[in-house]
Amino acid sequence: MRANIPKGMGGAGNMQAMLRQAQKMQEDMANLQAELDEKVYDVSAGGGMVKVSINGKKEILAIDIKPDIVDPDDIETLSDILVAAVNQAITQVETTNTTEMGKITGGMNMPGLF
Repeated sequence: MRANIPKGMGGAGNMQAMLRQAQKMQEDMANLQAELDEKVYDVSAGGGMVKVSINGKKEILAIDIKPDIVDPDDIETLSDILVAAVNQAITQVETTNTTEMGKITGGMNMPGLF
């Protein structure tokens, strides 16, 4: 039994074109993800007293702490600022990745592809 596909509505040619387009999108996404993984973000918190460098893989590369913020009697404040800086860095990576991937996917949600 053959499916009746109206002319101009698809067929093998259209399916091949869609598969090529999907493969191209997947290649573009893989290339972009490799670029984004290598990108380095520098984020500061606590009025610039703590700086965090993170890459696109969300790996912390460096943490720079200004001596003025180190108070042995108030480690809690330093800890809070470190947490804020790291969380802000992770958010920046995720936002950039989502925005850049959205340019390729046209905003489509494609779980598992990136």
